[in-house]
Amino acid sequence: MSSSTRKTIIAGNWKMHKTRAEARELAKAIVDAVRSEKDLPEIILCPPFTSLCDVVETVKGSVVVVGAQNMEHHDSGAYTGEISPIMLVDAGAKYVIIGHSERRQYFGESNSSVNLKLKAALHHNLVPIVCVGESLDEREAGLTDSVVRRQVAAALADLTSEQIAPLVIAYEPVWAIGTGKNCESKEANRVSALIRATVNELFHGKGEGKLVGESIPILYGGSLKPGNADEQLEQPEVDGGLIGGASLKAEDFLGIIRAGAKRVQLAAAK
Repeated sequence: MSSSTRKTIIAGNWKMHKTRAEARELAKAIVDAVRSEKDLPEIILCPPFTSLCDVVETVKGSVVVVGAQNMEHHDSGAYTGEISPIMLVDAGAKYVIIGHSERRQYFGESNSSVNLKLKAALHHNLVPIVCVGESLDEREAGLTDSVVRRQVAAALADLTSEQIAPLVIAYEPVWAIGTGKNCESKEANRVSALIRATVNELFHGKGEGKLVGESIPILYGGSLKPGNADEQLEQPEVDGGLIGGASLKAEDFLGIIRAGAKRVQLAAAK
C-alpha cells in the first residue's frame, strides 16, 4: 500500500486543558468550520476524560470523531483514578492515545505497559495511536533509530499482523514537543520510514507474507503548526499529525486540517 491509499489523520491532543464548556465551544467551532468541506482527513479530538462525553455529543453527526488521551489496560477493578477501555467505549471514544512521551516521562509508563494497553485497546475495538520517539539526550547520542525500533518492537510484542491492522503510530521526537523546536521534515520522513520498515520486519520475519507496515498510518507529533504543516504532510511517509498546543485554538487546528486535506486531494489525484 502506498501513501496515496493510507488514511490521512489529524488528531488534536488537548492534554490537561479545557473545562467542559470550553471543550464544547472548541469542538463546535471545528465541526461548524468543516461541515461543508470535502476531501477531509480523519479528524480526531482527544479531550480530557471530564469532557469526553461533552465532545462526543457535540461532534455527533459530523465527520469529527473522539479519542481518549490514555487508559488503564484492565477492564475493571481496584485501580483508583484510572479509566478502563470499557468506560472509553461507553463514553463514545473511537481512538485512544497510548504511550505518549509525557506519560512515559512523568508517570513511569514503560514499553511493557504500552504493550498491555495496546492489546486491551484492540480487544475492545478502540483504535490505538501508539506514540514512539527519542529524547534530546538519545538523539544527541545517535540513538534515535535504536530507541524507536526498540519501542515499536516492544509495543507490538505477541501480536499478529491481523490484530495490528487498525493501528496508528505517532512519531513524536520528545525534544520537539512543547519546545517550539521542529524536527526537519526530511528527518521526520526518514524516521517514519524506519518505523514502517520495523513493523514490516517484525511480522514478515514471522512468515506473515504481507508487509503490514505499508498500510499503517504514521503521524508526526512534535510542535506541528499551520506554518509547517504543509511541509511535513508533503512527506511520503508522514500520514498526518498528532497535534498538541496548536489543537487548542480552532483557527490553528483548522489550518493543519487544511494541510491534511491537501494531502487527501493529492492522493486522490494519483
